[in-house]
This record gives sequence, C-alpha cells and structure tokens, in this order.
Amino acid sequence: MGTIDISYLSLCVGLLLLLIPIYYIWRYETKLLKAICVGTVRMVVQMLFIGVYLRYLFEWNNPIINLLWVFVMVYIASETALIRTRVCRSILMMPLVVGFVVASVLVGLYFLGIVLGLNNVFSAQYFIPIMGILLGNMLTVNVIAVGTFYSTLHREQNLYYFLLGNGASRSEALQPFVKQAIVKSFSPTIANMAVMGLVSLPGTMIGQILGGSTPNVAIKYQIMIVVITMSASMLSLMIAIKLSSKRAFDGYGRMRQVFKKGN
Repeated sequence: MGTIDISYLSLCVGLLLLLIPIYYIWRYETKLLKAICVGTVRMVVQMLFIGVYLRYLFEWNNPIINLLWVFVMVYIASETALIRTRVCRSILMMPLVVGFVVASVLVGLYFLGIVLGLNNVFSAQYFIPIMGILLGNMLTVNVIAVGTFYSTLHREQNLYYFLLGNGASRSEALQPFVKQAIVKSFSPTIANMAVMGLVSLPGTMIGQILGGSTPNVAIKYQIMIVVITMSASMLSLMIAIKLSSKRAFDGYGRMRQVFKKGN
C-alpha cells in the first residue's frame, strides 16, 4: 500500500493541534507565545519551500548541483552554530565548516557507497536526505558540545592553567573540558538508543513504514541512521574543537577572547 497523501486542508486541520501547547504557553505567561507562533509559520513556509526545490533537485539529479546544495546547508549550519554558541567567528567558523564537510562526506559516502552499495552515491534521492540528516544532527551536537566546552573553559580557567603549570600539555589540560562537552551532548542520544524500539519508535522508521517499506527494511535503515549520525557528529565535533582550540589560545597557551563582546 502506498503513502496516504495529506491534503492542504487536512494539513490546516492538523495544525489546529498546536492550539493545545499555545493555550498553556499563554495561560502560564511563559513569554514563548510569540516564539511558537513565529516558529510555526517559519516551519510551514520553509518546509513547503523545501518541497518545491527538492522536487527540482530530484528531477535534475546533477552531482554538482547536489554538492553545491550540501555546501549551502553546511554554511547555514555553521552560521546557526555561531549564533547559538556566541563564540567569535574568527575562532569557530572555519573549524565548523571543515568539521561539517569532512564528517558528512566521509560518513555519508561510506554509508551510500559501501553499506548501500549505490553505483551513483550522488543520486539526489539518497544523497540529499542523508546529508540533511547528518548535518541536522551534527548541528545539534556541535551547538551543545562547543558551547559547553568554551563556556566551561571560560568559567574554570584556573583548572586549565593549574594543569598547564603542573606539566600537562595543552591537549592534556583541555581533556576535562572536552570530556564534559562529549558527556553533555551525547548522553541524550545514548539514552535514546537504549530504549529505541521499546519506549519510542523513531521518526525515520515510522516515515519509511508509512511510505510503504516493510518493517524489516525500515528497522535496518533506522539502525544505520543512528550509527552514521552519531559517528558523523562525533567526528565533526572533534575536528571543530581541535581546530578552533588552536585559534582560541596564543603561543603561550593563554586563552584569548573567545566569546563575542556582550556575552
């Protein structure tokens, strides 16, 4: 059985469910009313726009255009991470871009070319969605982890200098802060992995089943989605921290102004 389409009228009816959270957000004066309304409008407009241009990307199926679109996504993801972490552009922008590109290309092409065995790894039907999934997860992890890394390091500089003063290399002195960043950003993912299929059914798997795939096929795809998103997120994070930390300290190991003024 094929996918049951949702008419635009039905979509509008479905959006009425948002009146439930909107009511309680208003009722308890959380100051999130404007945010949820603006966010909903932006989500609907952006997703409808995505539906239009993805149709053309799939029709053209041009490797160069597909790669260009991925670079656009990388740039947007990097800009978003900069805004959310408040780390200076000169320190974090290039490390984020390099981390996103390297991790998404290595992990994504490994999955498409080796695991799926596609002859054309740049086929828009597979390449664009997989890169989108990877970049979305990498963005979330990097925002949490990089923000945690630099905010903790800024707050606990004495520990960093204490470790340096006792003979630790800069890499060794930064290890506790990297550890804390990894724990904070990956703990929710690992917790979800442990109950996946028992407590929750992932959206990717449900989407495939609704789209007509058998549960067996959907499950295998979901397992691989979790694996590649976690692997790419960790790789991009390590690259971002490694490269940005070279810019965040001077030749004597002293921490520069990391956050934008006013943060």
